[in-house]
Amino acid sequence: MKHIVLPLIIAALLAGPGQTQETEPGPSLMEQGMELFFEGLREEMAPALDDLQQLADDFAPAMQGFLRQMGPALAEISAEVEDWSTYEMPEILPNGDIIIRKKPSDSEPDGPEADGPETDGPAANGQTDI
Repeated sequence: MKHIVLPLIIAALLAGPGQTQETEPGPSLMEQGMELFFEGLREEMAPALDDLQQLADDFAPAMQGFLRQMGPALAEISAEVEDWSTYEMPEILPNGDIIIRKKPSDSEPDGPEADGPETDGPAANGQTDI
């Protein structure tokens, strides 16, 4: 019962001022208040938005250089990987190598004979060095 009464009271209060808006010339008090609120919000946010724009302007050349260098390599990796959800988060080793391990799945058999011929290197363990 309480859940029904509150929305009805709110609807009745909102319906009352709506009738007086038709007779008033210009914006209502509610509209004026909202305009003042958003104007104050814009004034408060202006310095932060200016700083953010300056940061983006400073960062853009470095990002463009990075994408120019790494773009082809990232495209090549994304073409080889079919489902990113089958991999764990990348791990950065102390020597700077980045390892991306495949998540263990129940469908893969365990044991050394299941891996096929043994090879040296991280690819033998389902790892990919980037």
